[in-house]
Amino acid sequence: MSEKLLCPSLMCADFGRLAEEVRTLDEAGTDIFHCDIMDGTFVPNFTMGVQDVKAVRAATQKPVDCHLMIENPSTKVDWFIDAGADIVYIHPESERFVVKTLAHIRERGAKAGIAINPDTPISAVEEMLNLCDYVMVMTVNPGFAGQKFISFTRDKVVRLAAMKEQYGFRLMIDGACSPQVIADLSSVGADGFVLGTSALFGKEKPYQELLADLR
Repeated sequence: MSEKLLCPSLMCADFGRLAEEVRTLDEAGTDIFHCDIMDGTFVPNFTMGVQDVKAVRAATQKPVDCHLMIENPSTKVDWFIDAGADIVYIHPESERFVVKTLAHIRERGAKAGIAINPDTPISAVEEMLNLCDYVMVMTVNPGFAGQKFISFTRDKVVRLAAMKEQYGFRLMIDGACSPQVIADLSSVGADGFVLGTSALFGKEKPYQELLADLR
């Protein structure tokens, strides 16, 4: 993988040609394929499901992550690991026993991650970092693409970047990752970015040029 991880959010892809989109993005230099899983309860939207993850897994050898924006993810993580997810993110706000679920993800052979909402303080999740391979800062409220970057989340990125060495996680950013945001947060310690409509999808340039420009 490259030094900075570029992770297309497949909820923004053309679902009528999902496998082709994945193959094209793979050839263009994608590092991780990001699958947003929403249940309409934890967030007010529905997106990808188990069958979509299986289709992505079948179309690439690159890592696939699943961002579970669902209630009680402990009851569903096995579904997505069985479907081919290499990395599983859960939200601590949605799970009663977060540490137990993170440990289970690791026991299943996947990488464990937490996603931290804009209104969730670092102090509420610090103990959980002991079991995290990835920490993803939400720089928008979860649920929909095309939102504006929430400026105060930058401080959270800076503070978590200072904790990476202690806990051994990679620091990811999800939400309004424009080229400007990527440049800024890279400079303060972010390791990777989920790419949606702000930087990748719906543009005139082909994916290969866009990803090269971002690098």
